[in-house]
Amino acid sequence: MVRSHVGEPQGSSDNLRGGPAALAAKSATTTIPIIFSSRADPVQIGLITALKQAGSNITGIVSMSDGFVAKQIKLMHAVAPSATLIAVLVNPSNPNNPKEISEARGAQALLGIKTTVLQARTSREIDAAFAKLAELKVDTLVIGADPYFDSQLDKFAALAARFGMPTIHPLREFVTFGGLMSYGPDLANAYRLAGIYTGRILNGEKTVDLPVQQSTKVELAVNLKTAKTFNLTVPQSVLGTADEVIE
Repeated sequence: MVRSHVGEPQGSSDNLRGGPAALAAKSATTTIPIIFSSRADPVQIGLITALKQAGSNITGIVSMSDGFVAKQIKLMHAVAPSATLIAVLVNPSNPNNPKEISEARGAQALLGIKTTVLQARTSREIDAAFAKLAELKVDTLVIGADPYFDSQLDKFAALAARFGMPTIHPLREFVTFGGLMSYGPDLANAYRLAGIYTGRILNGEKTVDLPVQQSTKVELAVNLKTAKTFNLTVPQSVLGTADEVIE
């Protein structure tokens, strides 16, 4: 049996264009059971043809990030209501890129603020993006969901502090590195569900009888120490819904 995490960091997102480990496993076997955990739409990337009937030897857990960018922008707007320009950083190699940009545009119209989209796929391009943020006088930054971005949490937190840029990231670990906020899927829950599926298959069940599950659990974390350095007051409406608050 093969367990794969769709979108595991591999040093550069250029390496992810051809598909992550689950796609490689799918191309290698049609008989060995494959359990995947994915934040990308597995139908869109060609891993499966339908959620209800994934395939004869493949199934798994999906934690799709639909709507997260819009929610992240709303959270940043709540914490920094005077912000007039919010940037969204995306990876052009990520298949979710157009969807995240669309969400940013929708949030712009809803909140009556301006958004700008920057792109980066390497460490050097991330540095250049932050320099561009300063040049554009962006007020806050939303980092899109991306495997390579996930591997750069400490870098993002350090750059956000250096440039005085309030920033939100999908992964909870970002706030432990000193980032301001995180909002995104609870990956630990998704991996737990994948583990349950693995156990069921080891006990004799068939992948064809296990439809792809959607992990809908999300989590919000806030770093009040970082908020203080930015002279921001996090409203109770945000703190009251946070799963973790670092004081």
